[in-house]
Amino acid sequence: MPKRRTSKALRLRAITEEAAAVPQESGPKSWHRDAAGAVRRDIDPKEFAAIVQSGVGLLWVDVDLRVRSQHAMLEKVFQFHPLSVEDTLSPEGRVKFEEFPGYAFAVVRAVRFADETPELYDIETFNLSIFLGRNFVVTVHGQHAPGVDATNERILRSHDLLERGASRLMHHVLDTTVDAYFPIVEQLDAFVDGLEERVFVHFDQESLRDIFSVKRLVLQLRRHLSPMREVFNVLQNRPCALIPPDSQIYYRDIYDHVIRLNESLDTYRDLLSSTMDSYLTQVSNRMGIVTKGLTVVATMSVPFVVVSGMWGMNFTVIPLSGWPHGFWVMLAVQLGLGGALIWVLHRRGWL
Repeated sequence: MPKRRTSKALRLRAITEEAAAVPQESGPKSWHRDAAGAVRRDIDPKEFAAIVQSGVGLLWVDVDLRVRSQHAMLEKVFQFHPLSVEDTLSPEGRVKFEEFPGYAFAVVRAVRFADETPELYDIETFNLSIFLGRNFVVTVHGQHAPGVDATNERILRSHDLLERGASRLMHHVLDTTVDAYFPIVEQLDAFVDGLEERVFVHFDQESLRDIFSVKRLVLQLRRHLSPMREVFNVLQNRPCALIPPDSQIYYRDIYDHVIRLNESLDTYRDLLSSTMDSYLTQVSNRMGIVTKGLTVVATMSVPFVVVSGMWGMNFTVIPLSGWPHGFWVMLAVQLGLGGALIWVLHRRGWL
């Protein structure tokens, strides 16, 4: 898996661009379908309270956390409980589903590839908060919300989603939010498929770093997805006045997606652990091969060191020192001793 280093300058640039992208004080994006079926977009925020109190039609308001005036509407206009409003401000708050008088509140963890950084497997996770009422849906998020963007594009193409009611609109937002995990899991699958060749065929030494990097990504995704199983289990099973039984069937489909994602991540975690063990085994085997080669060299050099050391001592009389063919005889003896030592080691299975 190719890697690109993330420099400090690039990260600072991404932070600067994100800060520059903060919108000016303005009204939130909204859609409204009245009782007669007429659809309006980006309506005046002054109409929100009257639409909610009427209890008819469908209102969807998308609140940007970066705009204070929009966030203030949660308590002043919609009169949500202060604890719910506080939960929308927590970037690392736990996922949940709670019921309050007049509305239900859900928090899920969304994910996307961080295109602002050069790291290929750098992801960003963030909370998406949703308020569900009898005739309204309010989504609250920061700069990025793939599920909200996909739902808005769907409504731009066709208004049929607004005809299905608030619970189905919330289902579509949550469904597209969970579906954003699948491209990341597919990238993991492509990476794991190439690990066998990198470890066993070419023995790429960079693969260990990549294994640790992707394993950390798997654990991160699993940490965010595991609590979401309970949330969607509640949405599909617990009776709720705002989610009719015919809509709970659709939430069951999201629950199945979350289960499948968690099972895939568990499988990848085990595969990465096994691959890392195989890599370390390969390192040990290669070390053993190198050690055997060094052992052969060391064994062959022992007779030369011993014999040459003995005949290099400073004595007046040394055997064979005056013989014309003494050097060749001693060389043959040294080679013979070295070969005999290697044969003995091989016979005992040490080489």
